[in-house]
Amino acid sequence: MTRLGDSVQRASELLTQDLSSDQTVERLLAETGARRYLDLSDLPPKEQAALIGSRTVELLPSQEQLAERVEKRAAEGRGLHIKLGIDPTATDVHLGHAVPMIVLGRLQRMGHDVTLLIGDFTAKIGDPSGRTAERPPLTDEDIARNLAGYQEQVRPFFDFEKVRIVHNSAWLAPLTLPALLGLLSQVPASSLLQREDFRNRLAEGSGLTMSELLYPIAQALDSAELRCDVELGGVDQLLNLQMGRRVMEAYGQQPQLVVTLPLVEGTDGSGAKMSKSKGNYVGLSSAPDDVFGKIMSIPDRLMVPYLRAWTEWTDAEIDRVSARIEDRSLHPMDLKKILAGEVVAALHGVPAAMAARAGFVAQFSKKSFAEVDTLPGVDAGEHGAEGIAAVLTQVLEFTPSASAARRVAKQNGLRLIFERDGEDQQAVVLPEADALRPLAEVVREKLAEGPGAADAVYLKAGRKIAEVRGL
Repeated sequence: MTRLGDSVQRASELLTQDLSSDQTVERLLAETGARRYLDLSDLPPKEQAALIGSRTVELLPSQEQLAERVEKRAAEGRGLHIKLGIDPTATDVHLGHAVPMIVLGRLQRMGHDVTLLIGDFTAKIGDPSGRTAERPPLTDEDIARNLAGYQEQVRPFFDFEKVRIVHNSAWLAPLTLPALLGLLSQVPASSLLQREDFRNRLAEGSGLTMSELLYPIAQALDSAELRCDVELGGVDQLLNLQMGRRVMEAYGQQPQLVVTLPLVEGTDGSGAKMSKSKGNYVGLSSAPDDVFGKIMSIPDRLMVPYLRAWTEWTDAEIDRVSARIEDRSLHPMDLKKILAGEVVAALHGVPAAMAARAGFVAQFSKKSFAEVDTLPGVDAGEHGAEGIAAVLTQVLEFTPSASAARRVAKQNGLRLIFERDGEDQQAVVLPEADALRPLAEVVREKLAEGPGAADAVYLKAGRKIAEVRGL
């Protein structure tokens, strides 16, 4: 049996047990977390391809051809050459950025060679369309600083000591016009116009710049220069990755295999991908309690996609717990706590994950929030005249923006909670309109409509809670 098979067997036994037990969960997190460092080089080619294929949206031309390429390179005494392009414009990295690094880490532990391609040449140009300021031209210093921050944040998922890092300016900067024209003569313009956004803009009468059309060619030249066996990218990069295959053929090389990965949905359950601008992300540098709470706030339907994206669980293990939820031998909340623990353990270690789990239970499972020592507070005397959205954003920093606070309310996640000694808590869901009204005014109104008086009042946004003091 392979090393991964041994681990799966041990974890599978734990998955049949009481998963509400702290002791069982801690053993499970230790077992699955250890897989992030597990040597996978004993996996046969077909099992390697299956493990990679299970986490992809597209694997082209096929999973079988990936297995054949692994076997061929092994016969030559080497591993595959894997390429991933890194965008050096990112400074604040979230879990969405970790998806390709997790897959790369597995390939690395299978014994394959990984090259991270830094697109410094294109980054110095900025957005080729000139339609957005989100990708301004960068200097060498900007790129170096962003790359250092990126490496530090994704380090829990990937071993940077065993990777080659290259910059595409090394071959794109000296590229001559005759060489470029010679390559372009072999690339049909129709293939460059297959992108849906390009077609939509042309249909609307908007123009395309030549630099926009040449970007996929530049990315394809990277693959030809590096003679890649496999290139990874987001599913939105499929056409660019396929252009790499076309250009490699034009250079007389064996074309690379293409692996596209999902763009994971954000924590708010709106269907939008994880994004800092939408406030539906989990930052890799976030504190353990914050990471745990954000994962606990997701809708239940995201548990399986998140398990697939960010844990080392196999499909068989995910299917096992999904079946237990179906037959009601496992409560969804218990599985979500395990998922949250997995993410915290990956970033901060198992002890931090168990501490965050205990803190969450203490904060959200007690009948009285007064028992929680570390609960933040907002002074109604000082901030009561401010709108609730402003309080959540500027005072408590529970949400990144007022619009994000309104989205929480729209999803029925904004509430006032009233406590009186000897009585159960009373929760009042606040509509989106109340998010814009003054805090003190809303509290007084809801008190009058409900209990009339309260010993303690709390403001809850998603999974975050603060005491409203000074009423």
